[in-house]
Amino acid sequence: MSNELANKQCVPCRGGVPALKGDEIASLLDQLAGGWRVVEEHHLEKEYHFKDFATALAFTNAIAEIAEEQGHHPDIHLTWGKVGLKIWTHKIDGLTESDFILAAKADQVNIDR
Repeated sequence: MSNELANKQCVPCRGGVPALKGDEIASLLDQLAGGWRVVEEHHLEKEYHFKDFATALAFTNAIAEIAEEQGHHPDIHLTWGKVGLKIWTHKIDGLTESDFILAAKADQVNIDR
């Protein structure tokens, strides 16, 4: 698995750009670690599993730091032993390369699971 996406920076979207579709999405999805789903060409989803609540919370906090640093914020759902991420670019109500970059960065978070 290449770290090419994870090494990039999210680019702020100002709107007015078309959302990714079809082959563009498939190509970027192939560069991510397993477990990511594209839902209706609109957003990415993945669920991470942890041994307890504290570890899931630590992962959530790490994702929050990355999101602030990148200026790109996912929906985060925290429950006991699980964290769900839902990522899309709100300004265009669809997917951009930045969504895949954020997903790749999330996969690199090293929390003891």
